[in-house]
Amino acid sequence: MSVTPSAFSKNPTKPNSQTVVEEKYISQIRADGYTIVRGLFSTHEVEQFLEHFMALRASGALPDDWSGIEAGENDPLKKFPRMIHMHRWDQLSLDWLLDPRIAAHLEAFLKEKPLAVQTMLYFKPPGARGQALHQDQYFLRVQPGNCMAAWLALDACDEENGCMQIVPRTHDLPLLCAEQANTEESFTGITVALPENAETIPMVMQPGDVLFFNGMVIHGSFPNISSNRFRRSLIGHYISADATKVADYYHPVLSMDGIEVQLADSPEGGPCGVWVDHAGRPVIEPGTHRV
Repeated sequence: MSVTPSAFSKNPTKPNSQTVVEEKYISQIRADGYTIVRGLFSTHEVEQFLEHFMALRASGALPDDWSGIEAGENDPLKKFPRMIHMHRWDQLSLDWLLDPRIAAHLEAFLKEKPLAVQTMLYFKPPGARGQALHQDQYFLRVQPGNCMAAWLALDACDEENGCMQIVPRTHDLPLLCAEQANTEESFTGITVALPENAETIPMVMQPGDVLFFNGMVIHGSFPNISSNRFRRSLIGHYISADATKVADYYHPVLSMDGIEVQLADSPEGGPCGVWVDHAGRPVIEPGTHRV
């Protein structure tokens, strides 16, 4: 793995080094499947990230750029496609993925040391589509165990510019069967169904806040309906250290010390659940369908 050095990586002093995890965050993520750690990264760090990634985006095409499914020529994501796996070639992204503050919180939430598998950068410019509701484990296929995301807000995020939406307390669900998404509103083509009474909660965040959430949690976002506001975010995906398999797309796997860890490929396919009515209540009928 070859990476490009950055000024950030040469500066060992990282402000706001918050490696002591508050109990309130642990309690919330275990109860609701998510938590927001406010101000985990400083204003200065956020400014560095924005300057760095906007310059990268302006430099031209990058590995695995993606504008989304059915993206027309006028789609805002054509100019600002999603970046992915930047840590494989960009030092700043690698530094962030393995940051001690992220590592400390993940270890507290997972009850074991995490392994790092992915970085992503969403620009979500004005007018951009959102991402339909989904579960991250659908893509990562971690066996055994689960995955967890760390989602850093680089802009103020609210409902106008398409903030993250979470369905709380869905972290105990099994993997749900995928359905066709509305691609006029979602840049991805799959979604999962919700029971009639389930609601999403907007994750209103400020730059420097980090949203952590369990890989089974149903989440997504709506379109950015603002006229002039980006909703940029830097995301890392992690898996539990007891995992022996993960989907091929997420190799190589790294320890939080940056050392490559050998895991087997997790094959696609397997059981998934669907919602059915049972005595007037929505319940999941697991294992009767295939993803």
